[in-house]
Amino acid sequence: MHRRSILWGTLSAIGAAFAASSANAAAEAPPQKLKVVYHLDDLDKVSFVIGNIQNHLDGVGGPGNVTIALVVHGQALKAFHASAANPDLSMHVGQFTRDGIELAACGNTMKSQNIGLKDLLPGFVAAERGGVVRLAELQSRGYLYLRP
Repeated sequence: MHRRSILWGTLSAIGAAFAASSANAAAEAPPQKLKVVYHLDDLDKVSFVIGNIQNHLDGVGGPGNVTIALVVHGQALKAFHASAANPDLSMHVGQFTRDGIELAACGNTMKSQNIGLKDLLPGFVAAERGGVVRLAELQSRGYLYLRP
């Protein structure tokens, strides 16, 4: 009986030491770089969402610390037409492109608005199978979904 108590105490101590070392290793590991996709389909929220993305970048210390994608469809895409975009939006889109943010325009929306990529601000790529399909693809790859 005495041997069992010694063996049980030894195994418990080893297990506790292993758990403590694992917890310390996890606490010391750098945080994983987050991947986030912003969903924008409301024309009235374009400035708000662009501001959210800028605040996100500022809050994490820049584009090197987060991977961001923006998927635009519906009426919101009209704000990104090169012929109608305001200078502030154009400036942000240019900076986001330089920062490596994916700017995806819904292919279905482009067809319904009778436009192509050349008609949008520079930096956009086409989500040929649709904006909602692109959102689902990114989420399946671990992107967190944000719809401000």
